[in-house]
Amino acid sequence: MKADAAECAACRLTFPRTSALLGSMPRLAPVVADTTRQLSAADQVKMKKRIAQIQRRFPDLVLQVVVNSFPEDHPFSMHVFWLFNAGNFAGDSQRGKDNHALLVVLDPARGEAAIMPGYGLEPFLKTEALDHLLELAGPAWENSRWADGIFQVLDGLDQLLESIAVPDEAGESKGDF
Repeated sequence: MKADAAECAACRLTFPRTSALLGSMPRLAPVVADTTRQLSAADQVKMKKRIAQIQRRFPDLVLQVVVNSFPEDHPFSMHVFWLFNAGNFAGDSQRGKDNHALLVVLDPARGEAAIMPGYGLEPFLKTEALDHLLELAGPAWENSRWADGIFQVLDGLDQLLESIAVPDEAGESKGDF
């Protein structure tokens, strides 16, 4: 979906349409939100530290993990699209090409997960690469090891972001996209 598109060409969804269907967003904790209580407090602390580590390397990045149970009456992809837009995780000042948010969503009850990049990351993070990260986490999630799978995704995202970051004059990643 292009940053200035009125609706998604594939599914014809708009944010106002999804909001009308899905209502208001659940209250989510910043960085790691687990409304299902599947993640231990220790795992959440460890996850927040890992995310902070990644964000120190990539200061433009806003990374949010959400573990939530979504109603079955609408497709999971619709819930993720809605959550990404309703959550406004990158903030009002980082819209369009400046939106470097990454949303990782897991619904343990549905057995579905997704990674949704903001428009500023979309050209660099190919769907195939993001799907591969979810596939790598699959075995952990199939065994209800939710945190282990999320850590696999975070480690993979870290490597993927390193591969797309713009190098500085010395050839080192400077954390820009």
